[in-house]
Amino acid sequence: MGAAEALFIAEGYENASVDAIAARAEVSKRTVYDHFGGKERLLSAVMADVTSSLLEAVRRATREELPDGCDPGPSLLAFTRRVATVTFGSSEYVQFRKLLAAAGPLRGSVMQELDDPAELLMERITAFGDTGALHVPNPRRATEHFVALTFLVALEALDRQQDPDVIDELLVDGVEAFLRAYGPRSEAGRPRTGASSR
Repeated sequence: MGAAEALFIAEGYENASVDAIAARAEVSKRTVYDHFGGKERLLSAVMADVTSSLLEAVRRATREELPDGCDPGPSLLAFTRRVATVTFGSSEYVQFRKLLAAAGPLRGSVMQELDDPAELLMERITAFGDTGALHVPNPRRATEHFVALTFLVALEALDRQQDPDVIDELLVDGVEAFLRAYGPRSEAGRPRTGASSR
């Protein structure tokens, strides 16, 4: 797997042959197929290995920052900041981004095979909707909106090498925008005001 990771990053998925991976690992090509069944499954295994600690960090943040009965405003902000802190600057995250870029057209299928921490977040957002703390007619869509407003925006800024203070401002703004969109409804059907995460 170490040999595969190095070649996937250096040459990309399409150009990294099983022959080259086997030669670098000093095993036979047959051994690679016996263990992984092919190059695509090998890529999935490498991605899962690299992301295991990142996924556990997100799971832990979900459990600890979004417990049952918590206030969604400050809790979602604390969760977002924690995930950003423990993932974006880590060496595992850097390797993950490199491998994701190397995966090319298989990027989507590889991501689907990984344990998706967004499912845990969706469970918490669903729970907020069940208790009336948020108005969540479609939990999956709401989760996608939350990720887009916070982590995806922050990642784009990170790619532009923005200052950490700017990244945090984007996370705060993203959580607030999410709360404005999904805050509890008044009798008139409009979001209640005053749900600020600052």
